[in-house]
Amino acid sequence: MVFSQGKNNDVGGGRMKVCSFSFHLIKGRWSMFFACLTIMSFSGAGYLFALYSGDMKSSLGYDQTTLNIIGTFKDLGATIGIVAGLLNEIAPPWAVILIGACMNFSGYFMIWLAVLRKIAKPPVWKMCLFIFIGANSITFSNTGALVSCVKSFPESRGAVLGLLKGSVGLSGAIITQLYHGFYGQDSRSLILFIGWLPPVVFLVFLPIVRVIKVTCKGNDLRTLYKFLYISLGLAGFLMAMIIAQKKFHFSKAEYAATASVIIILLVAPFGIAFKEEIKLWGLRNQDVTDHIYPVINIVNENTSELPSVMPPVDEISCWRTVFNPPERGEDFTILQAIFSIDMVLLFITTIFGIGGVLTGIDNLGQIGQSLGYPKASISNFVSLLSIWNYLGRVGCGFISEILLVKYKLPRPLMLTMVLCTASAGHLLIAFGVTNGLYISSIIMGFCNGAQWPLIFAIISEICGLKYYATLLNLGAAAIPIGSYILNVVVAGRLYDQEAERQLRAKGMVRKVGQSLTCIGVNCYKMAFLIITATTVFACFISIILVIRTREFYRSDIYKKFKDVEKDSTTSKAEIN
Repeated sequence: MVFSQGKNNDVGGGRMKVCSFSFHLIKGRWSMFFACLTIMSFSGAGYLFALYSGDMKSSLGYDQTTLNIIGTFKDLGATIGIVAGLLNEIAPPWAVILIGACMNFSGYFMIWLAVLRKIAKPPVWKMCLFIFIGANSITFSNTGALVSCVKSFPESRGAVLGLLKGSVGLSGAIITQLYHGFYGQDSRSLILFIGWLPPVVFLVFLPIVRVIKVTCKGNDLRTLYKFLYISLGLAGFLMAMIIAQKKFHFSKAEYAATASVIIILLVAPFGIAFKEEIKLWGLRNQDVTDHIYPVINIVNENTSELPSVMPPVDEISCWRTVFNPPERGEDFTILQAIFSIDMVLLFITTIFGIGGVLTGIDNLGQIGQSLGYPKASISNFVSLLSIWNYLGRVGCGFISEILLVKYKLPRPLMLTMVLCTASAGHLLIAFGVTNGLYISSIIMGFCNGAQWPLIFAIISEICGLKYYATLLNLGAAAIPIGSYILNVVVAGRLYDQEAERQLRAKGMVRKVGQSLTCIGVNCYKMAFLIITATTVFACFISIILVIRTREFYRSDIYKKFKDVEKDSTTSKAEIN
């Protein structure tokens, strides 16, 4: 009888341990990082605009300027995240991501209905509104997931930003391959697919996302490298599939098999998170003083107090300190950051740097068409761009972190080098170099990807993390300004002027509602010469930022996080 009771106790104890570990796994920092990684892997629907913009143009009878205006509102939605940032300051991350899921579905679903003529043809302003809402969802998922991870991994922010933003860059190729597995080659169904798939993924993982602070640091970077290896494997597989699909005709069954492998590779990082959480759970249950791995406390930042090692903050009106910011690296207020010279320089660099690259990305389909590339090749350009977008993000994220820690190389200097490289890609388009669009799509993808982790890391390092959710979205707000100037005012209008000139040369007159099609190198030549000049200007502005911040980056910019961890560890040792 004693034996039987002992057995029942063992069973009950085992169940309690399983329940305890399950709760620990759900609340774990690495599980949270995996959830954010997956959410970001389905947040890049905006990069697929070139695949369905042709359907919008033909179905709704748009000219290139109108299509570029819609594309600009897409860029506007994808980058104006002020609402998401401010909401993240007062609401939990899961609420922010939930709003993004609802916006994603409603925006793209209405576009799908319009393109398939299931509703009356909407006026242009409504289509702009639909795509703005759909694209704006990325700012909510981006803010909720990215800010939570940066605050949870403050000393590895470059690598974390690289992986997360890299997943967004890779998401275009991921969604494209999955869509082929579901729908084959029906490009109109792609709009519906990107309407329902990302919200489903967001809803599955959003309960896990939260800010988790560490009181004792472990080797986070070593674990992040494991995530990097799997993501590189996923990128390599996608690249192989893109090349194979270019040379061979894939059946729907083969597309489905490809999609299955991609899903397995997306789930694989959970094994790393699971292994790390097992180690942490085991160490947490041991009565030891010297921990090898972090002791983790979950913090609700909306109600938490400042750590005891931080001095109390006096209540001073934010308007009185606008032009009296703290030292670089300390927590700026939102107004202090907006009016700081460093942020103004970064803002200008972003306008003309990313604005030019996004113009090339949004017009990639029409550029390929004007230069005589087949439709299949244009689809490959989009996928290649997505792959190299990913490589730029993770590459610059990790490399900039290594160069910063080992050699004190300022991140703004890497941003300057990226902008110089982008100029070469613009020139290839301007002069219509034979097969140059393949190289140019790679350069544009890499440079567009590389700029994101660099800009977001620079903002967090200069202005601190207290209002990071709002500040990163303020920095991103520069992008639609550059996109409108270079995409609509420059590229769109010059394209339509050349198309109308070609139409008149044939003795034809444009009919009302007729879409304009331009053929030849001259369609984009002048536009991309102008874009090259603005990108070079952005290089000079970024050099000024390098000079201003060089002393700051020579110091230990993560010192205050190390001091907090040291003080926390000392306090625990004294208690024990």
